[in-house]
Amino acid sequence: MSESTLDKILTISGKPGLFKMMAQTRTGVIALSLIDQKKVVTNMGQQINVLSEIRVFGLKDEMPLEEIFEMMFRLEKGKAARVKPKASKEELEAYFFEVFQDYDEERVYGSDIKKIIQWYNMLLKAGFLKFELAKEENPPTTEEA
Repeated sequence: MSESTLDKILTISGKPGLFKMMAQTRTGVIALSLIDQKKVVTNMGQQINVLSEIRVFGLKDEMPLEEIFEMMFRLEKGKAARVKPKASKEELEAYFFEVFQDYDEERVYGSDIKKIIQWYNMLLKAGFLKFELAKEENPPTTEEA
């Protein structure tokens, strides 16, 4: 399996934003904030989540966060999300339904959607989201029937 662009991107409990893991220590990690480029050292008491391991609840299956970001990237044509993270719960849910029609509304909360939009915008700005856009831009490799 190829390494995901999100394999080194972390969330750290008690700290806002996202972090790029620089090194692992015996008791935690040394990471760089994507917001202000400051170095952070974690300890064993802090919960750390790797973005590549996060899944979003769907009605049938769970969807990897990276695939959600790719769907957002395509929807927004490579631009920042058109919905602000501080939008109303209804606006956030309507937007997220456009991105992932099959998401589980019982288990994916407005606060989760808000975070996903914030992370998407942050990763996009930092240059971590590099997905292919429309197929028309690439010459077709095989005849499509």
